[in-house]
Parts: sequence; C-alpha cells; structure tokens
Amino acid sequence: SMDFVSDQLATGRRFRIFNLVDDFTRECVGQIVDFSISGQRVARYLDEVSTTRQLPDEIVLDNDPEMTSKALWFWSQKRGVTLNFIRPRKPMENPFVESFNGKFRDQCLNEYWFTDIADARRIIETRRFHYNEERPHSSLDRMPPAMFARAIQSLDTGHDGIE
Repeated sequence: SMDFVSDQLATGRRFRIFNLVDDFTRECVGQIVDFSISGQRVARYLDEVSTTRQLPDEIVLDNDPEMTSKALWFWSQKRGVTLNFIRPRKPMENPFVESFNGKFRDQCLNEYWFTDIADARRIIETRRFHYNEERPHSSLDRMPPAMFARAIQSLDTGHDGIE
C-alpha cells in the first residue's frame, strides 16, 4: 500500500511524506520526505525499491493526483503491477497504510518539531528503522516487521532466520 501524509517545519512551511507499506509483513518499505512529490518521483522511487525487493502484483492506493498521474500509470504498465485504487473518501479500503499513517503521525510527526527538511528526513528515517527493526507489532505475534519478514523468507528458502 502507499499513501501520503503531510506536516510542517518549525518555519511553517509544509512538506509531504510518501509512505510505502508491505501489507503482509507490515514493514514500512520506504518513505520520501520532500516539499513536493510528483507521480514521476514516486515511480522512480518504486524502481529504486525494486532493486532490493520483489515488486508486488498489486499496490493499493488512493486517488491523490500523484497516484493517478500518467507517470505512475505508465510505470505500472511497464512493471506489470496493478494499481488498485480505493473509492474516494473511503480510507478504510486501504487499512494497512492508514493504520501505519496514524501510528506514524502519533509517534513521530506529533512528537517532533522539525527545524528543516534535512532534520525531518533524518528523524523520519530513524523512526522508520525503529518501527521496522525494534518495535513489536501485535498482529505479528509481537515481532518487529523486519524480523517477521526475515522469518517468512527463511521459511521460503529453508533457512532458520528466526532470531
């Protein structure tokens, strides 16, 4: 799943965060933090992610202008990924990323006063690492998402990856 949230710097300037979440492992696969994030930028970022992770068959997303852009549509056609758009004003149709967004807002955005965009990027990346690697997740038998992902991967490969 993928979605956007926004916040503001101490100066009052608004910025956006693109969140990419693996619905199965609950990992926050990645985030883009910037003042403006176009559909073309999202497509390039998804290509970057695909160098280390297999692309899913489908991505659930809402109807933001960036998500409905030609750039993202062409990307999905080229990569064979279905873009599954939720209905307008129905965030409950994208529950995994919406749940992540709520926790992210409560545990990061509401907790920090970002001095500039570099500060926001640094803090948000640190928080993403904590969320993936250290924070237990109730739906994953109290395992952090990255540990759960490694355990699942070890089952697929036959190696014991459970720590």
